[in-house]
Amino acid sequence: MATPAFEEIVEDFEFLEDWEDRYRHVIDQGKAMEPLDDALKVPATKVHGCASQVWLHPIIEGGVFRFDGDSDALIVRGLIAVLRSLYNGLPVNEVPTVDAGGELARLGLNDHLSAQRSNGLRAMIERIRDVAQENA
Repeated sequence: MATPAFEEIVEDFEFLEDWEDRYRHVIDQGKAMEPLDDALKVPATKVHGCASQVWLHPIIEGGVFRFDGDSDALIVRGLIAVLRSLYNGLPVNEVPTVDAGGELARLGLNDHLSAQRSNGLRAMIERIRDVAQENA
């Protein structure tokens, strides 16, 4: 069910031997993302439940889901990039059916994120699912 962009990240992770390299790769994914326009960093796009500042801006056009996002923490920005690769381009009605936990487990993220980061990641996934369900 994963998108080709997410499968590419999975393949990249298979070549990275240790978690430090994978961690850097996630951060690099975030650095490569365009920053979210400051005008979109408003209470309506802010994700609560994250230790850092996180904003997700969903865009649904022609029944296709995508979102942009940003964070003040490099690793969280990278996690947003990973989530974008997982969800962007899917039909909006398929977004809630994605087994995000299962897909992310393929990267081994669950084993290496702090409890706060894991909670924040879950909060981002819930926000994405909620927006998709509201617009399906």
